[in-house]
Amino acid sequence: MPSNTQESSAAMSNPYTYEYKVVTFRESLIGDALDSNKLEKVLNKHAEDGWALKAITSADVKGRIGPGAVEGLLLTLERPRR
Repeated sequence: MPSNTQESSAAMSNPYTYEYKVVTFRESLIGDALDSNKLEKVLNKHAEDGWALKAITSADVKGRIGPGAVEGLLLTLERPRR
């Protein structure tokens, strides 16, 4: 088992370590209209905490209640490990 010294020197030798977060953005999509202002607010809120958008993926997101899925976006966010 590595010691704390070994672990910290390994982290120092690789300063480019990141953590990731996936956020679900669901919107009532009427005629393919997406509220870009809402999306911008979500991204800016996370940016205040150091998160940057790494990828955005269109997906069917299952709801908690009822059948079917809702069109939405999966936002993959990245920031340097603290």
